Amino acid sequence: MPAELTRFNPVKAWGSLGMSLGLSVLAYGVGTQIPLQLWATPLWLLYGAVTGTVVMGLWVLAHECGHNAFHPNRRLESWIGFVLHSVLLVPYFSWARSHATHHAHCNHLEQGETHVPPREESISGQITEDLRRRLGRRLFGWVSLFSHLVLGWPLYLVVGATGGEEYGRPTSHFWNGPSTNKGMRPLFPRAFRGQMVRSNLGLLACLLVLGGLALQFSLARVLCVYGLPYLVVNLWLVTYTWLQHTDLTIPHFASDQWTWAKGALQTVDRPYGPLLNLLHHGIGSTHVCHHVNPRIPHYNAWRGNALLRQRFPGLVRYDATPIHQALWRVATGCAAVRRSPVDGAFYF
Repeated sequence: MPAELTRFNPVKAWGSLGMSLGLSVLAYGVGTQIPLQLWATPLWLLYGAVTGTVVMGLWVLAHECGHNAFHPNRRLESWIGFVLHSVLLVPYFSWARSHATHHAHCNHLEQGETHVPPREESISGQITEDLRRRLGRRLFGWVSLFSHLVLGWPLYLVVGATGGEEYGRPTSHFWNGPSTNKGMRPLFPRAFRGQMVRSNLGLLACLLVLGGLALQFSLARVLCVYGLPYLVVNLWLVTYTWLQHTDLTIPHFASDQWTWAKGALQTVDRPYGPLLNLLHHGIGSTHVCHHVNPRIPHYNAWRGNALLRQRFPGLVRYDATPIHQALWRVATGCAAVRRSPVDGAFYF
């Protein structure tokens, strides 16, 4: 990949932040004017969907800070990522560490992090497959959508749901004391405790501000203005990460087969359309490039992806299936994985 792809462009970087921040402030401002009346329920639902979709752009830029891809001044970059993620109730430094583990061991069944599927013979794999048989394809799909899109992000932060097999349980992003089920390696070692505390203090500060606003304007107002977009941001986040690393044809690897390149190249680019790519800085449509080199900022990832497709057309995954159809296919068809006798990799 050309070295210039990692160069900082202040106009594009600050322009992206200004766009997402300005639109987010405007959207939240609209929410403060919607009346807390039953007849306004459709307006609140529309507000939550639009505002959460806009605010997801800030989540993506904070994610870029966590990769040291937003600004060459590391101290400034850390503060930007810390503030943006704390406002969205994301423990910034803890998340940055677990996310770096995800990039270092993508599609690794033992050492992977986030969206690591259970093996068919494991207890969780047997429970999941039995549930799918009992519920049937359609009902299992709805349960899977709800558990991922609504409960998935909080469960991941609190107990490390969908983490790799070698990490103890729970792998909480808020506490790194002794695990009840000790794994072969800690996701958050003791030496990381200081940064974990900083992450927690950022969340505590945001919760105190929200509590103060609830006392001044009412809890219902805060739940509607802040809570509804928060749920939509989480929905977008899980949709992106789930579809980037999960599908019926994507292999997962045990230690005897996994390599970094094989894992990174199982990432999938999908067609989110020009509006979402603008608002979310192309995170779902340039993700292969992002895994090949996460230091490339979003505004250069488009060129990076084009070069990868040109030079290695057989290695860059792209699925043109509409997002809602791909999401339903993954929800209904992806439960546990088993080893293929053909290539030795694990497939749903």
